[in-house]
Amino acid sequence: QVQLVESGGGSVQAGGSLRLSCVASGRILRVNDMGWYRQAPGKQRELVAIIPSGGSTNYADSVKGRFTISRDNAKNTVYLQMNSSKPEDTAVYYCYANVLVPPFTPSDYWGQGTQVTVSS
Repeated sequence: QVQLVESGGGSVQAGGSLRLSCVASGRILRVNDMGWYRQAPGKQRELVAIIPSGGSTNYADSVKGRFTISRDNAKNTVYLQMNSSKPEDTAVYYCYANVLVPPFTPSDYWGQGTQVTVSS
């Protein structure tokens, strides 16, 4: 019913930058919160950053000052600009969205994940 498609993952050296994108498509009445989570091998999935449709963003302490989340509501797209990358940022990054779908039901959706690898 709703699909989230991520792009922009890959490999980068420590200190480098990457930009992740995620587009939501399907039977969408409204996209509420959008965000990014990540899961490193052997670890639980954790919040990276989240951005409501209106209001302030929220970041994990580990990425504050380095990552920036933004969104384009007209395109139902969320971005994650990753600067000053560290090896510990290596993980599969998942796009998340809470979407209002017919008949006015809010539901959570996830992307398929995109690998980010930061080498030292």
